[in-house]
Amino acid sequence: MARQTPRFTIKQFMDTHRISGMSISHDEKSILVSSNRTGVFNVFSVPVAGGPMKQLTFSTDDDIRAVAYFPNDARVVYARDKGGIESRHLCVLEEDGRHIELTHGAGIKAGLRRWTSDGKHFYCVTNERDSGCFDVYKFDSRNYQRTLLREGNDDVFVDVSNDERWGLFIRKNTTVDADIYLYDFAKDVTKNLTSHDGPARYHSPYFDLESENVFYALAADEKHTSVYRYELATGRTYLVRQIEGNSVSERLSCNWRYRIVLRHEGVRMGMALYECSSDKQVALPSFPAGDIKMPSISRSERLMAFYLNGDRAPNDLYVYEFSTGQFRKLTSSLNRAIDPAALVESEEISFKSFDGLEIPCLLWRPHDASASCKAPALVWVHGGPGGQTRKGYAGAVQFLVNQGYVVLGVNHRGSSGFGKAFEAAADRKQGREPLWDCVEARRFLATLDFVDESRIAIIGGSFGAYMTMAALAFHPDEFAAGVAIAGVSNWIRALRCLSPGSPSRQLYYEKVGDPEKDEEMLRAISPVFHAHKIGKPLMVLQGARDPRVLRVESDDIVAAVKSNGGTVEYLLFDDEAHGFRKTKNAIRAYEAVLDFLHRHLPS
Repeated sequence: MARQTPRFTIKQFMDTHRISGMSISHDEKSILVSSNRTGVFNVFSVPVAGGPMKQLTFSTDDDIRAVAYFPNDARVVYARDKGGIESRHLCVLEEDGRHIELTHGAGIKAGLRRWTSDGKHFYCVTNERDSGCFDVYKFDSRNYQRTLLREGNDDVFVDVSNDERWGLFIRKNTTVDADIYLYDFAKDVTKNLTSHDGPARYHSPYFDLESENVFYALAADEKHTSVYRYELATGRTYLVRQIEGNSVSERLSCNWRYRIVLRHEGVRMGMALYECSSDKQVALPSFPAGDIKMPSISRSERLMAFYLNGDRAPNDLYVYEFSTGQFRKLTSSLNRAIDPAALVESEEISFKSFDGLEIPCLLWRPHDASASCKAPALVWVHGGPGGQTRKGYAGAVQFLVNQGYVVLGVNHRGSSGFGKAFEAAADRKQGREPLWDCVEARRFLATLDFVDESRIAIIGGSFGAYMTMAALAFHPDEFAAGVAIAGVSNWIRALRCLSPGSPSRQLYYEKVGDPEKDEEMLRAISPVFHAHKIGKPLMVLQGARDPRVLRVESDDIVAAVKSNGGTVEYLLFDDEAHGFRKTKNAIRAYEAVLDFLHRHLPS
């Protein structure tokens, strides 16, 4: 007899709270986090000893995200997205409850990089002067007066030495090629520390405590990362160590007692902890199943806070005490009405695409799907370009799987986390090879004995929404329906709208094409110009305030499909940007998606 799976509503899934961000207070009694438990993100403090979270900000519309506690008191730095357009204003919550805005202007973005060792100053970047550049400022922690240290250009500020003589910047030449630059604040001189031929991704630079050396990493090949030391006094470079794993990053605790190593392991993230003095790995207890994320060590190096995340368990906050070897779970994010056993653990699988390339995927199979009870299925396409479908809790996926849909999260060529060659394999090939991988994903699903091959749809958000629309336009007989959440339909217009000098423009020109040089090619891969070929039902969802994918992209594809007699449904959210930051909108969206799928993939 088939197992009967309890069904949960999308509201129950969305009552599972999202939690992110992390900063340990100066007295190590609380941890600063962001949570959407109020319907939008606000800032909360979580007691280290355990107990209920305390709400610190009370927005009902703007997203507010935790940035950091001040190092010597209980003041809080937070970021506010004014108007839901993905701006990022830095603000301070004073101990007396007053709110002070540190950055000013419409639609600006700003970020805190680090504190001075005594906590009396902090370094920030902001694009207030020029929207395409991030200037570096030093703020006084007492009166918030700021001093401009360097005007930004096409690089990203990363770190400043403790003696304040030097700064570190990263310049991304392409997505698989980056250089590290050393800046002399006194002399206004910049030096490339990693000049090289051919693509090489240098990353994760930082200074030592004595301001004598720079450490940085190189993704040497598909399986190894090399860590180098640059000696400031002599200008010499030394190989320090080699680590197994691609795209490894290192983090140091405040006084350099511990070194945290994070690495991509396919669809997972791995972590290891080392004693800096001996370079020996620290034995940690057996934590519950899941991936450790965002580990942070307190200033005293007595505590380590981290998130644990698994397919059936959303982010939960833990704290570990080095002296006792004990850890505590501080939050319970999953809605108590949902039984974790009723959720589905994804399976890591792969299939060979049209040219033999192995395509890694995650497969979620409903508990009651079987050869005698075939289920409808969805090809789930992640955002990007260069994104990744990874292990971890995905509420929307679990909701659709709980409602009886098989979901295949496809990491088509161009996805990150599987090596430089795989990531670069999609460059300027959008609408072709990466899309063909998604078509092959549908054909792979059709071979599974628990899938009804006549009821396979495609769904995606952002870049995945473009892939969805492209699949229906360029492969009209493959999928039974498609759901596109905020996707580009006209690449010529979308690329021309990108701000000159912005990192997004550089990325998309590299990955998709140049609208001036490649107009004919971009027209050929833009679904809006081929909407007459879309014969299968399409659902489009869009935020009216979206600064990344403008509303016109969805308006136009909907109008084009309608004018050609196609079936299209449109859901517009007046108070949303890119995706669904408000719980009420996410509920409305996925209720509509489920209804659409039920109607167009009937049993």
